[in-house]
Amino acid sequence: MKVILLEDIKKKGKKGDILNVKDGYGTFLINDKKAVIANGENVRNLDRSNERKKVREEELIKECEKIKNKLEKEKIEFKVKVGAGDKVFGSVSVKQIEKELKGLGYDIDKKCIKLNGSLSSLGTHVVSVELHKKVVASIKINLVK
Repeated sequence: MKVILLEDIKKKGKKGDILNVKDGYGTFLINDKKAVIANGENVRNLDRSNERKKVREEELIKECEKIKNKLEKEKIEFKVKVGAGDKVFGSVSVKQIEKELKGLGYDIDKKCIKLNGSLSSLGTHVVSVELHKKVVASIKINLVK
């Protein structure tokens, strides 16, 4: 029996996958509303749904590219306290970077900001911001006295 999964099922497949399963298991999945029979109409509906998802994904990527282009032109500056020998006290955190980006008008979650170590020395640092799986922006952060 061929079925289309309506949700992810562990060790079987993801939502939207078409599986060939035994009749008893297929009936169980259908009764449990975790799958539907893979007939012509349901397969066409799945194809239309996948096409809509693909178009939305492409639009989202284009939007993220626009944000990336604007974001990479920005230069964020943090004033930090330094001790003897220009040694920085503490470091700049992801939360501080997020707050500064929100102040500039960007709504970026702190989980998207990727640091390659701590920002604990004076000068310019490059930080990656993952706007989408396929779109990663690089911003410049300058630490000054």
